[in-house]
Amino acid sequence: MTTALSKSASPEIKLSFEFFPPKTPEAETLLFETAAKLGRYAPGFVSVTYGAGGSTKAPTLNTVARLIRETPLSTAAHLTCVDATKEEVNSVIEEFRSVGVRHFVALRGDGAGGVGSAYQPHPGGYENAADLVSGLRSIDDFEISVSAYPEKHPESPDVPADIDMLKRKVDNGATRALTQFFFDNDDFERYLERVRARGINIPIVPGILPVHNLAQVQKFASLCGAGVPKWLAERLGPIDDKPEERAAAAIEIATKQVTDLIRRGIDELHFYTMNRAPLVSAVCDLAGFAKNERVEAVRSAGAAA
Repeated sequence: MTTALSKSASPEIKLSFEFFPPKTPEAETLLFETAAKLGRYAPGFVSVTYGAGGSTKAPTLNTVARLIRETPLSTAAHLTCVDATKEEVNSVIEEFRSVGVRHFVALRGDGAGGVGSAYQPHPGGYENAADLVSGLRSIDDFEISVSAYPEKHPESPDVPADIDMLKRKVDNGATRALTQFFFDNDDFERYLERVRARGINIPIVPGILPVHNLAQVQKFASLCGAGVPKWLAERLGPIDDKPEERAAAAIEIATKQVTDLIRRGIDELHFYTMNRAPLVSAVCDLAGFAKNERVEAVRSAGAAA
């Protein structure tokens, strides 16, 4: 198919990893072990999620502060505008800035009731992610990442409207877009062609999710507008209760996805880690990212195909 992906990108593959704030001391220990293990891939940044209505504000702030204080990882804080006034959100921004945050992942966020609940702008609050980006940009010269949806945000009436919202975020100062996870690279490429045709030229970074548990991924995908292809369910379904077989298959699937994206010209990838290192590490090793270099053999094989 006609590609909108660059064929002349830098040979370095840029990586980033997403974490969520731990709820227990044991989970916190696991997260920092994961961060240490994934740090060897020299990520451009890691990010920490933020619950609806600021429900994880304190754990997110604590996790971000510790990552900045105790690791060499450049750390971004997710931020939403759910169930809060502008003044309250701005206060949170200042708290994050005070611990060294210079990069935000600006999101509208799910409704106050969590994933799948209806969203209502808070009176006196930021109306949506584009408005939040504008607010961040007015406070400081932050790096600002935003979300993008190769298969359309579930609340958008159609793809053009969804891309229009992305354009508003970019026009207001967003510097990068991180996509929702997807499993069909053709879907991503078609989306990127439409995004570029709309005049959006910031990096659109594919979100990669190695599947730890098929049932959980299917449930989450149904709420966030992502598709789980029939072939994936047929491959993983029969072994979803066989951890070793499932892990091997998940690693193979994710590795094929990222190497195919490299063949298509992508040089930046964002991994949803679920705070676990083994699957992500295995994919990164098989794809040749241990030294954070593009595998020219992968690109050459793609060109010869």
